[in-house]
Amino acid sequence: MKKVGIIGVGAYLPKKILTNADLEKMVNTSDEWITTRTGIKERHVVAKNEAASDLALQAAKKALYDAKLKPLDIDLIIVATISPDMHFPSVSCIIQNALGAKNAACFDIAAACAGFVYALVIAQQFVARGTYKNVLVVGVEVLSSITDWQDRNTCVLFGDGAGAAIISEVKSGGIISSYLASDGSFADLLMLPAGGSRRPATHETIKERQHYIKMRGNELFKIAVNKMTEAAQVALKQAGLKCSDVDIIIPHQANMRIIMAMAKKLGLSEDKVYLNIEKYGNMSSASTAVALCEAVKKGKVQKGDIVVLDAFGAGLVWGSCIIRWS
Repeated sequence: MKKVGIIGVGAYLPKKILTNADLEKMVNTSDEWITTRTGIKERHVVAKNEAASDLALQAAKKALYDAKLKPLDIDLIIVATISPDMHFPSVSCIIQNALGAKNAACFDIAAACAGFVYALVIAQQFVARGTYKNVLVVGVEVLSSITDWQDRNTCVLFGDGAGAAIISEVKSGGIISSYLASDGSFADLLMLPAGGSRRPATHETIKERQHYIKMRGNELFKIAVNKMTEAAQVALKQAGLKCSDVDIIIPHQANMRIIMAMAKKLGLSEDKVYLNIEKYGNMSSASTAVALCEAVKKGKVQKGDIVVLDAFGAGLVWGSCIIRWS
């Protein structure tokens, strides 16, 4: 088994910023209410002519540049998203063509907010076994397209963005353990009810606003804290490490209170937790990817550091990835 790590990262955020003050004009809410309950101050949203593949393409280009690779060097593209341009073709195929990465096989996965972690683990298996040499992994979401801007409980949470990573063989370190889990019995806590084969689009589904995210946040809170804690603990144990060995944890940016409750249960000080939720809100599969890129670019991640990626999302799914940065 080859050692596999991340050799390049990139991120892209739409230019348009939607602040809490802007939301105050749209729904019955306030900056104080949003900040106190979520930690979010603003979020990026796409322009009318932007789709998931547009964001993914820009993040992918930056990751390729960072890895010093060309599009033809990529053997496989995996895109994690729950808000693709369309049901098919996949976002991965669209960006393959736009990049000129004609040597790459392509597929998308739908693991919601844990999508980037899931995709990293999938990519690792292919590279470790020598099936592919260089894998482009992208987490991208345009959640503004499936957010109900009349629902004050959900519209304050979500944003758009994309993060990317190049997965390849490394001489030392890399991904040293991972843990993925799910529990479909909680599927109805967070879902997009209509638009699939069970409830195709009709006048009725549109009238009932069933093509937007529906979430039971209070019920999700405790589960999210417990499962993100569990994911990190199990992955660290598999790596033969303790929480005290962690240099930085980069969690899915769902809610400030969830993140800090999880950190407390793990016994991690606030300075070891990377946060950017204030600027971007919850970007689902893009959250962890963008946060990782930012942490690396800011020098928060150094060679030899133990980095924990930890995420939880609709499904319900959750997972963690332990990386010795190389």
